Formats: sequence, C-alpha cells, structure tokens
Amino acid sequence: MGGMGTALACARQGFKNIHVWESASNIGEVGAGINIPPNLARVLDAWGVLKDVDREGVVIEKAHVLDGASDETLTTVSYDGYMEKEYGWPFTTVHRAALQRGLVNGATSSGVVTLHLGHYITKYDFDNTRFQVKGKHEDDSKAVWTDADVIIAADGVKSKAREAMMARRGVVDEVEDTGQAAYRIMVRRSAINEDPELVPFFEGSESYRWIGEKRHIIAYPIDSHDLFNMSTTQPDRHFVQADTWTAAGSKTEMLKTFHDFCPRVQKLLALVPEGEVLEWKLRVHLPIAQWVDHNTALVGDACHPTLPHIAQGAAQAVEDAMCLGIVLSKVQNKEDIHNALEVYQTIRKPRTDWAVNTAAENSKGLHTADAAARNAAFASADEGSNPDKMLSREVHDILFNYDVAKETEANFDKLFAEQKKAAAA
Repeated sequence: MGGMGTALACARQGFKNIHVWESASNIGEVGAGINIPPNLARVLDAWGVLKDVDREGVVIEKAHVLDGASDETLTTVSYDGYMEKEYGWPFTTVHRAALQRGLVNGATSSGVVTLHLGHYITKYDFDNTRFQVKGKHEDDSKAVWTDADVIIAADGVKSKAREAMMARRGVVDEVEDTGQAAYRIMVRRSAINEDPELVPFFEGSESYRWIGEKRHIIAYPIDSHDLFNMSTTQPDRHFVQADTWTAAGSKTEMLKTFHDFCPRVQKLLALVPEGEVLEWKLRVHLPIAQWVDHNTALVGDACHPTLPHIAQGAAQAVEDAMCLGIVLSKVQNKEDIHNALEVYQTIRKPRTDWAVNTAAENSKGLHTADAAARNAAFASADEGSNPDKMLSREVHDILFNYDVAKETEANFDKLFAEQKKAAAA
C-alpha cells in the first residue's frame, strides 16, 4: 500500500518518471478484509480514488465487543451517530483487493507510473541512490543496477532496505516476535444456508470483536455484504521454524483454538472452507531511529510495522505516502532531496510511533486472563475512553481528525530550514 500510494502521491504532484518494482508476478485478489477509517479515506478522496475503493464496501454503523464464551455484549459504539459528522468520512470495510485496485488504477492511469511486476531488489547503494534489480526467476548474476533521483523502499516488515540501512550504522536489524499469530478467514453468504443466527452478520452493517484470554476474533461484512471477514489473534503455537512467517492453517487446529467460544462463532468457523485457512505470524519492529539514508527513505511497514489491533497499518502507510509526495514536490534541486526526506521523517515518526505503541497496548488489555476485571472496565467506561482503543473516541479524535496534507504543508518550510541549518553545521 505504501509503495503504490507513494507512486500515486508523486503522480498527483506532477512528477513524470515514476517506477514501481513489485515482487508479485500479478496483481490479484489477495488477502482478506481491511478497514478504511476516516484518516485513510481523507487521503484516498484527495487522490480521487475513494469511490473506486469503496464501491463494494460496507459503511459500519455499530461496533460491538462481546465476551467470546458467553456471547454477552460488553460494549457497543454507534458510529452512525458521529463518525462521518465529526471526521468527514464514515468508517468503511472493504476487501483488501479493492484498496489495492484503487491505488494501482489511480497510479497507472496517470500515465507517468510504470509498474514492473515479478522483480526483486537484491542490493542497495545508498551513497549513489541506486539499486540492483532482477527478474523473479533470474539468477542474481542477471541483476542490473538502476539509478534514481530518490528511492522509496516500501518492502514491508521484512524490509531488506531497512536491514541494509541499519547495517551501515552497525545495528543488527531484529524483528520482534510477539508470540501471537492470526487466522485470516472469510465465509460467503451462500454457505450459511440462510441460518437465522448468521444472516444478521451479512445483512447488517456492524462489526464484532469477540474476546477471550489471549485470543480474539474481529469480524465484519465486506464485498457488498456477500462476505463475512474474520481476523483472529491467538498464541503462536504452530510455527516450528523461527524464520517462518506464514503457513497453511489447519481448520481442525483453528476450531480447537476457539473451542470455548460461543455457538455463533463455532458456526461461522465451521463454515470456513478447509483449504482457505491460513495463519500468519504477527511480528513487529521496535521503533527505529532513522528512516532515511541519503536519498532513500522507508515507508509503511518497512519503518513502522504495527499490530492490527487499532486498524491503522494501511492508513499510516498511505499517510506516509501523502507526506512524501508533498515534501518531494517542494524540492528545487537534487541537493535538497535528502533534507526533504528528513522533514518527512520528522513529521511522520511521532505519530506512527504512537500508533504502533497504542496497537500493542490494546492487545494486552483485551487478552487479559482476568475476565471479571475486563468486563467491569467495559461496564464502567464511557464512550470517550473505551477499553477497546479501536472504539475509543479519544483515540478516534487523535487518528481521524488528523490531516497529513495540512500538517505537511503547514510545517514544511520551517522544518526544512531547520534541517538545512543542522545539516550545514
């Protein structure tokens, strides 16, 4: 999302020669559901792609947190009462492919973005702003050097660019294992046989988070209410190799993991097709000090990977992209590219660090073994300080009122002057 978002942002700013190298051989319908919160919608709307992304989306009207075992509702927040009114856009859920499609179509239709599929970056030369790239099935000896004015590395939590940057500073790049894993699963409406207990999940415009000790399931409708998307978090028990990130999941193991959850959840999990259970290892990276090396900058999960517990991974990457497009548009000569990228980091890092930490804290609070204390906290909380930070108005105000374009425009000149002065000292 960060890579195509940056390409689109730069195209919208008038850049004429933008190239994106992508390891995937094709752009297909990969992944599952994803949230489009107001801060992400604000950027997509400014780029002119929001309607394309949202056309099969579902506007969430209410969000529920429920006890996993009893199915008792612990809290409900009515988004339809304030979300669009307060923040300008509703909270929408879509298939991840819809967001990807909107960014790719927006970028490539500009006529100035070239997408190179099936290619790998094998080496970086930060001092000279160049990298080696090869075809997916080519030997490393076939890799060729490619020169650029600026390189934006959006290569995810396993970022090779980040690893190379940190190595130049004598720092070992270590990803933190959270001890958690996640199933990403979906049920199509045609599979439920119009079960009256399950129909409301599809016909309604509501999200559900069932919570239990060390586990939760968050679920919501997507794809014009035809799919019910479920994303789980549970202890990581099924990865035998330390460097393994994904694995084909076992439906039997999934059902065992959530065996003590309520009958409605059991019905939904039982309907997931056997061959469509995948499990992801959830890993994060401690905040890193530097996102920039010469004229290369990291974006999205490459510099601030976050757990999915406040629905901000894609949103923060796209905010990065908007900021990058603006700061690069201010550059008058190549000698100032590095200083502009440092301004990008100065603007973005405090916010993304906060988002990463808030997501991690939310996981701990929801997964407590003390169910009585957890339930009491929900019972006594008001809407402004909901124990589920994803539903908290205080958190929403911080996340959704934010306009990255306005902040970048308002602060660039001052920060750029300060950066140039510091660089010259």
